[in-house]
Amino acid sequence: MPLNTDDPATSLPEPGADEAEHSLRLIELMQSEMSTGPIDFSRFMELALYAPGLGYYSAGKTKFGESGDFVTAPELGNVFARCLARQCAQVLDELNGGDILEAGAGNGALAADILLELENLQQLPRHYYILELSADLRQRQHHRIAGIAPHLLERVRWLDDFPETGFEGIILANELLDAMPVSVFHVMDDGIMQRHVTMEDNRFAWTDLPASPQIRQRVKALGLEGDYCSEINLNAEAWIRSAATTLTRGIMLLIDYGFPQHEYYHPQRNMGTLMCHYRHHAHTDPLAYVGLQDITAHVDFTAMAQAAVDSGLDVLGYTSQAAFLMASGLDEIMAGSHPDDARQHLDLTIQVKKLTLPSEMGELFKVLALGKDFDASLIGFSLQDRRDRL
Repeated sequence: MPLNTDDPATSLPEPGADEAEHSLRLIELMQSEMSTGPIDFSRFMELALYAPGLGYYSAGKTKFGESGDFVTAPELGNVFARCLARQCAQVLDELNGGDILEAGAGNGALAADILLELENLQQLPRHYYILELSADLRQRQHHRIAGIAPHLLERVRWLDDFPETGFEGIILANELLDAMPVSVFHVMDDGIMQRHVTMEDNRFAWTDLPASPQIRQRVKALGLEGDYCSEINLNAEAWIRSAATTLTRGIMLLIDYGFPQHEYYHPQRNMGTLMCHYRHHAHTDPLAYVGLQDITAHVDFTAMAQAAVDSGLDVLGYTSQAAFLMASGLDEIMAGSHPDDARQHLDLTIQVKKLTLPSEMGELFKVLALGKDFDASLIGFSLQDRRDRL
């Protein structure tokens, strides 16, 4: 079965023999699920990313950093983590202690750097929990933390699921929601359809079937017109409801790329937001390179905020990543660099530009703060709060 994308806008590197063999094993699994007919795209995306031992995040492929497929903020350096730690320190101080739970911790860089900065701030959490389902990523996280902050490793605990109740502290999710399987809808003249995946000429292909009642109701409320495709992330909303059940007192910080709903479903964004990454090449064909590429969709932050409110959480803040970092001590971190260490200053400058410039991550990435039984104003939203845009 061909692995190459049909997307004419890009030319992707050819997978090696081992990668191709790995992908074919996952394709066979997907074909078995299609033996009774097409599968919903959300299921296709779930298998592509999380099928045990075969999915993109479940297998041993290097994903993060220059040697992987994409770079996230923690891989740029420690500036992002140090700012985030200062927001965490404020919350832990208000709570007179507590824990941190990071969901989907990547390669462990963020956890290690947050712990080191909180140690410097004399505000370490009792425990740093990592909710991670991938055994491969757990090993990478343990190795990274042991290498950077070995004396703090004893505070780290790995979880298979949220604690049932009674969590006090901070729940962090950096670039987590965008990788949750989404439902894809297609508004057509003859009704609202839901995109499925089938086999056609020995390769995966799209096919539209009538939308489920839940998807149809949600899409109708958006008032979209014309030929319009986009996504609804029911899994991310369910995740927020689960986190809300766990959280007794404290906050959740969700950091991801996305828009408020009126921008997400803008008339000009009629092809949706699905994006794939393979060896630092971005393209829009999620049916290619199965198991070898990342598949993401932007986050509808209005829907996330609504799911939170419906679950008994308060919306405490919403702003751009740039505004959040600048309010969380970014200037102090820059000022603390040694003036005679040109290399260090240059490294910090490069990090800050990538994290804050509108043309980089500064504007597309947003920070949403949710809370329960927490009344203090969060420092990360002191410069700018866009809750009125949700």
